[in-house]
Amino acid sequence: MTSKVYNKQIGGSHYKDMVMQPSEFINKNKLQFAEGNAIKYICRHAHKGEVQDLEKAKHYIDMIIERDYPLVPMTEEEEYRNAGITKEEAETSSKEWIKGYKEWKKLKDKGVISDKVKLKELKKIIEKERCPHN
Repeated sequence: MTSKVYNKQIGGSHYKDMVMQPSEFINKNKLQFAEGNAIKYICRHAHKGEVQDLEKAKHYIDMIIERDYPLVPMTEEEEYRNAGITKEEAETSSKEWIKGYKEWKKLKDKGVISDKVKLKELKKIIEKERCPHN
């Protein structure tokens, strides 16, 4: 049963039409401050603060995540394992990318290609540039 204190609202009426005011739910469930505020802003967004209230709710949820589920940094080995590659494969791929970028930059500086050349076209142009008959 709802007590008299939850039958009134000071400053607006955005909670009055709800089956249960967020504050009653929060107090009866002994929720912490951040959880309570997230619930409050989610409940009232359609009647009061709209997107801003949802942004506030997200902010409180981020606080809860940071407080209760802090990130533990992964080791380099774990990062590679999660990516499904080995360190050697990552280093090789990086070197290939740098080599490709340097070739693209050289051709761009010569005026052979533009900034918007597609990869397939770039491969053809590079092969043509390497051809000794041209």
